[in-house]
Amino acid sequence: QVQLVESGGGLVQAGGSLRLSCAASGRTFSNYAMGWFRQAPGKEREFVAAISWSGYITYYADSVKGRFTISRDNAKNTVYLQMNSLRPEDTATYYCAASGGRKLLRDASVADYWGQGTQVTVSS
Repeated sequence: QVQLVESGGGLVQAGGSLRLSCAASGRTFSNYAMGWFRQAPGKEREFVAAISWSGYITYYADSVKGRFTISRDNAKNTVYLQMNSLRPEDTATYYCAASGGRKLLRDASVADYWGQGTQVTVSS
């Protein structure tokens, strides 16, 4: 089992920044590819960003490329999502997820573990 706890969400004005954190406990964190997903009201959960177990490989949704940065600190069992130049359309609940069997986690349906989510609201 891996437990994931997100934090860092909040209310921010358009153009602002937030940094989300996802703290993991349980099994060896460095064995897992990690991903961030988000879900807005009335919409399906969508992929945001992914990072390999080593941290050397990252991948982003086109909608956040150049604005968001995913990173991880395996010594702290934590993955981060730095979000800059936020837009109202980034408003959603953000979830981190872990996958033990893939190099990158880009598909929500194959995630092994999920956090409870943290709300991000961007005002215009």
